[in-house]
Amino acid sequence: MVDLHAKPFHLDDDGMEWVKNTLASMDLAAKVGQLFCPIGFTDDKEHLAKLTQKMRIGGILYRPGPGEKVQETHRYLQETSEIPLLIAANLEAGGNGSAVDGTFFGKQLQVAATDNTEMARRLGVIAAREGSAVGVNWAFAPVVDIDVNFRNPITNVRTFGSDSERVARMGKAYTTAVQEHGVAVSIKHFPGDGVDERDHHLLTSVNSLSVEEWDATFGNVYQECIDAGALSVMVGHIAQPAYSRYLRPEIKDTDIMPATLAPELLNDLLRGKLGFNGLITTDATPMAGFMMAMKRETAVPASIAAGCDMFLFNKSIEEDFFFMMKGIETGILTVERLDEAVTRILGVKASLGLHRKKREGTLVPGVEALSVLKCAEHMKWAGECADQSVTLVKDTQQLLPISPERHKRILLISLGGEDGFYKSTNITPYFISKLEAEGFEIKIFDTKNFDFRTMFAGVKAMSEQHDAAIYFSNFETHSNQTTVRINWAPPYGLDMPWFIQELPTMFISMANPYHLLDVPRIPTFINAYSASEHVVDAIIEKLLGRSSFKGINPVDPFCGYWDTRL
Repeated sequence: MVDLHAKPFHLDDDGMEWVKNTLASMDLAAKVGQLFCPIGFTDDKEHLAKLTQKMRIGGILYRPGPGEKVQETHRYLQETSEIPLLIAANLEAGGNGSAVDGTFFGKQLQVAATDNTEMARRLGVIAAREGSAVGVNWAFAPVVDIDVNFRNPITNVRTFGSDSERVARMGKAYTTAVQEHGVAVSIKHFPGDGVDERDHHLLTSVNSLSVEEWDATFGNVYQECIDAGALSVMVGHIAQPAYSRYLRPEIKDTDIMPATLAPELLNDLLRGKLGFNGLITTDATPMAGFMMAMKRETAVPASIAAGCDMFLFNKSIEEDFFFMMKGIETGILTVERLDEAVTRILGVKASLGLHRKKREGTLVPGVEALSVLKCAEHMKWAGECADQSVTLVKDTQQLLPISPERHKRILLISLGGEDGFYKSTNITPYFISKLEAEGFEIKIFDTKNFDFRTMFAGVKAMSEQHDAAIYFSNFETHSNQTTVRINWAPPYGLDMPWFIQELPTMFISMANPYHLLDVPRIPTFINAYSASEHVVDAIIEKLLGRSSFKGINPVDPFCGYWDTRL
């Protein structure tokens, strides 16, 4: 059975007694309800009461909303649930993961670019403080994937980079900071994303490292965070064939499953070799990486049978509940394994003191707690992180610093931020306003109202009308977006940088750090990693030479190509 005295639970006698008594008081349906952590779509009280009182769910996650509204919804959920809930949020970049009016500290790759472990700690502090203010007690973070493959469309700026040592160091700092502030982490996405160039939202992706390579990289990262006391691990719909074959020598290719359904990875590797005693949760189960691996009726109970303790999100919670109950009836999932999973769920709740807070009525704080959202200290920290992270990748033309005296007339080509499902943060207007305030004249390249004849007007006009050109790019990563590349405007790439030999040109990327792949010969290239006003402010200071570039590449921005260094 589960050792709740040991790491990461460290339960005292009161906590142990609460877990024991609570488990003993539950019928089969109540235990099954605890396995589920759905995503919240509404604040309708009738619907919420159904989840907490009929389904008796163990946890829930809401997407960010206004802090006061989110807090109110969380309060009602906790008030109507007999057993306190794990309330989760994707606190990867700061308090904005739980409340839209929370602090956006910076994407993890921005934090990594500082190479300052203190910044990872601050990210964790902000995430926990602001998450707690709205009632969150479970951070679906940090992302401890390693950005091995620059073509991976989903890891990218969500990671602490491609250096496994830096990822481990910063993941550990975040983990410690969050849990010191009374919020559980969920390190993710075991066995590790970032090797495949595909997205496990869309298919079962593969971590193709050898056993030895995995041990030296992902294995070390997970070991560091587990040793630091991480309370939970989120498992991705990612296969690790080398380890599956190593642990099960007779396994057939058709039987190699994503980790969410692979007992050898969950029990032999994660629990056995890495010694993880805490809560294992699946990643979102509506993702295709889970759906395509096994018939859902079987997969739902099989995920718990394989070693997961909690089941994240649903296609239909009523249907999934039925599948789980049926799996117990048919023997896919045993009652003993169910009790073990529920014990760990209750153990995390007790470790966070939720049972005491339930008695005291303090599971969700009062509205006065919301004053921590975007407080002065957090905003100051965000500015300092921005200053330390902006990275000058190259300036082979020695263009920097720029000035209104020498580069007054700037042609600005904005990339990303366009309308549609994959719309990115439109930070361009703020960047323009900051340049104009410094005395630059900005002409925006208009691809929608473009005179086609100017493409054949020669090059003289370009150099006569402008003193410099700036590409300002913000192609953010999104789930289900299979590539993060530049698609030049039609016809014939109207906005491509054909003029780099005619006009001093620089490229600033506010998101994806790998755009040199598509603009290799642009001589001045800057990576900024996060589309925030703090980052833009830092960029302006550095462009004008009032602040030095301090960022240290957390990945290879040259993508392994020789021509990107020109």
